[in-house]
Amino acid sequence: MEMSFLLYTFLTLPLLLGLAKSDPESLQDYCVADPKPSFYLNGVPCINPKLVTTAHFTTSALAKPGNTRANPFGFNVTLTTVANLPGLNTLGLSLARVDIAANGVVPPHSHPRASEVTICLKGSILVGFVDTSNGLYTQQLRVGESFVFPKGLIHFLFNLESAPALAVSGLSSQNPGAQIASLAAFTSNPYIPDDVVKKAFQITTQDVMKIRKNLGG
Repeated sequence: MEMSFLLYTFLTLPLLLGLAKSDPESLQDYCVADPKPSFYLNGVPCINPKLVTTAHFTTSALAKPGNTRANPFGFNVTLTTVANLPGLNTLGLSLARVDIAANGVVPPHSHPRASEVTICLKGSILVGFVDTSNGLYTQQLRVGESFVFPKGLIHFLFNLESAPALAVSGLSSQNPGAQIASLAAFTSNPYIPDDVVKKAFQITTQDVMKIRKNLGG
């Protein structure tokens, strides 16, 4: 009986995984986002194609530098969304402007729904990711050089210089999501129980309190 269940699971799981996709294929030329839908679905509904204009496919959202002083890490990410670029709805992609202050860092984080390719436009940026075997892959990017972060893996960007750095990233989802590892571990709402955090990071109660305070938790 147990063997039959395991065999059934073994045969069924690949089928289920094969059905799981981050962004569905579009069935039309475009689907411009309706900013005020009357119902909810996995994505954003479309406006009437007769109402579409060129303005729906362009944005200046990435033109201005972001405020890198808004967090203790010294970075800011400006992302294209269906709100500021309605024409990207259903296309399975987005762009991000990444401003990093001198010696600032985009701390280890992941995008659960997207792979990412980053190009350095200004400065010198150390980038890297950790795979599921705990292997680290790093590269120092100079202007014009690019690096790919596989979907869902922890990665980071660190400004090596004493002047601001700038990068632009393309992501394979219109809603990639982002989870910073340190904030998730120490500033969740409600907090992860102290005993769990202390055991996971091999630290003391005082360490937990200090880290939470430093992260604004």
